[in-house]
Amino acid sequence: MSKSQSFLFHFQELRKTIIKCLAVIFLLYIPSFFITPHIIDFLVKWSCPEEMNFLNYFSPMEVFVIQLKMAFTVALAISFPYCILQIWKFLLPALHKNERKALKLWVIFASFLFVLGATFCILFILPLLMSFSNSFSTPTLRPLIGLNSFLGLASWLIVAFGVMFQFPIIVMVCVRFNIVQHSFLSSKRAYIIVIILILSAILTPPDVLSQILLALPTYLLFELGLFLSKRFERNKN
Repeated sequence: MSKSQSFLFHFQELRKTIIKCLAVIFLLYIPSFFITPHIIDFLVKWSCPEEMNFLNYFSPMEVFVIQLKMAFTVALAISFPYCILQIWKFLLPALHKNERKALKLWVIFASFLFVLGATFCILFILPLLMSFSNSFSTPTLRPLIGLNSFLGLASWLIVAFGVMFQFPIIVMVCVRFNIVQHSFLSSKRAYIIVIILILSAILTPPDVLSQILLALPTYLLFELGLFLSKRFERNKN
């Protein structure tokens, strides 16, 4: 097979993979739209304190548009394992046996960490932030929070926590492919802390509380990545 034929073959396989993923997302969109109101109700009831037991919308079609957007997010989340599987199958022929095993474990671990970060955000961070917001309420000040603002904040924070929880994977990949040594990362902890704080400031709203709540577990996961990469280097040697 010539280079041009090989490129065309891989391009066609990539196109098939993308079409399969988009088709599954499209099929899941309609059922996702019908379960979205229940998800919104859960997030509002779980996150908001009793004094803030309802949110507001400010235009006739606002809730409908929000549900359309959120249904797409839900469809993406449900189809994520299938899409990862299709990408894995696409990459499989180009990998050696040991690389296949390593990539498979990393994909599973990365998916688990993303779900863990998103769950941690929903269960602990969102209620804490909403309680913190409500703490500024006084007899002359009452929060009037829009549904769109709350869900925008919640969606962004959920994704941010899912992404930042990938730090152990980043550390392990860097050590695995000899981009950096474990000893180098271990000696640069102070710089890593600064980088984590900067990323937390970028990915969260401009308040110190949410930045700390994101930076602290991220740094602990960085230490987990150091521990696992140290064991990997020891086994490799």
